[in-house]
Amino acid sequence: MIKRLRKRFILSAILSVFVVLFLIIGGINLFNYMEVVKEGDNVLNILMDNGGVFPEHMMHDPVERRMPRGDGRINSPEIAFESRYFSVRIDKSGSVLSTTTERISAVDKATAEEYAGKVNSSGKERGFIGDYRYYSRQDPADQSRLIVFYDCGRSLGNFRSFLLISVIISAGAMILVSIIIFIVSGRMIKPVAESYEKQKRFITDAGHEIKTPLAIINADTDVLSMDIGEDNEWVTDIRKQTKRLTELTNDLILLSKMEEGASMLTVTDVDLSSVLVEQAESYKARAVTCGVDYQSSIDGNVHVRGDRKAIEGLINILLDNAVKYCPQGGVISVGLAKSGRGAVMTVTNDTKEDISEEDLKHLFDRFYRTDRSRNSETGGHGIGLSIAGAITEAHGGRITAAKKASNQITFTAILPASA
Repeated sequence: MIKRLRKRFILSAILSVFVVLFLIIGGINLFNYMEVVKEGDNVLNILMDNGGVFPEHMMHDPVERRMPRGDGRINSPEIAFESRYFSVRIDKSGSVLSTTTERISAVDKATAEEYAGKVNSSGKERGFIGDYRYYSRQDPADQSRLIVFYDCGRSLGNFRSFLLISVIISAGAMILVSIIIFIVSGRMIKPVAESYEKQKRFITDAGHEIKTPLAIINADTDVLSMDIGEDNEWVTDIRKQTKRLTELTNDLILLSKMEEGASMLTVTDVDLSSVLVEQAESYKARAVTCGVDYQSSIDGNVHVRGDRKAIEGLINILLDNAVKYCPQGGVISVGLAKSGRGAVMTVTNDTKEDISEEDLKHLFDRFYRTDRSRNSETGGHGIGLSIAGAITEAHGGRITAAKKASNQITFTAILPASA
C-alpha cells in the first residue's frame, strides 16, 4: 500500500510539473510563431498594396527602410531590401500573366509558378508553403489574382532553434525534477510508512494476544456447561460471542497479512476455472435453499499465477456476500472469462435495497456497511470486502463494485492471467 501511495505521489508530482512546463514552453513558442506570422503578414500587406513590390521610397530612403506594423506605425528594424519575396499574377482561368522573382535568387520562374498553382488550388488566402508565407488576393477590376510570397526562412529558423533548445532544456529539467521528487518522496512518505507499519504490527500482535484469552474463555465455557448444561442461554451466548470475536480477530490478521503484498503469498499456477466451479457449486445448495435463482457462466482453462488458498478466500467472500444480501426470488450470477492478459471474474446479485453511488465508493473500506445502524441481520463484521480488495491487490489485480441496474450490484475482480 505504501509503495503504491509513493508511486501515485511521484506520478502526480511529475505530471503536474510536466503540465506546467508544457504550458509555459508551449505558450512561449506559440507566441514566437505568431510573431513570425504577424511579421510576414505585415510585409505581405505592403507588397500586396503595391502590386507585389516595395514602394520606391522604401527601397531607397534609409530613414524609411523600416517595416510598418499593422497599426501603420513604422517601428520594425526590418530593412526593405533585405526582404526576399516573389509574386505571381494569374487570370481567372489559372493561367500565369506575370511573374516577379528579381528579389529572390533561390526561386526561379518555374518554381514560383508551381507554388502559385498550389496556392490557387487550395483556395486559401494566407498560409505557408515551406518557409514562404503567402497572401493571395483577387483584383476586382480584371478578376486576376495576385499571389505574393515572402521568405520567412530566417525567422522560422530562429523559431525552430528556440523550440529545439526549449524542448531539450525542458526534458533535462523534467529528468532533474523527477530525480528530486523520487528522493524527496521517500522522506515525505517515511512517517506515513512507519505509522502504517506500526498499525499493521499492532493488529497482528493484538490479534495473537486476543486468541489466548478467547481460548481460555472457550475452555471455561466448556467446564461451565458441564455444570449447568449445554442448553443454558448464557452459555450459548458466550459461545456465540467468542466465536464472533475469534472470526473477527482472524479476519484482521488475514487482512494485515494480505496488505503486506505478494511477499506473503505462496505463488503457483492456479486453475481459476476449476477453483471457481468448485466454490460456486458449494454455494448453489445454500442459494437454492434461500429461494434464489443461481446461475453461472464459467469459461474453462483460465489460469492465474497466485496463492490458491488466498484466491479461494476471495471467491468465498464474494459468493458469501452475494448469498447473504440477495433477497428471496432474486438472482445470483457467477462468471469467468479471459480478457487479454486478465482473468475477469464477476459475481452479480440482486439486493434488497438500492445501493447509492456514495456507498459503492466505500464498500471496500474496513467495517463499512450500507446499513447505517451497523446492525446487520446477515451477520459479518463489514471487513470481508476489505479482505477481498487486499487479496486482489496482492495478486497485482483490481476489484470494483458497480450497479448494473436498480437493486443489482456486480463485483468484478480482474487477476493477471497466466501466459
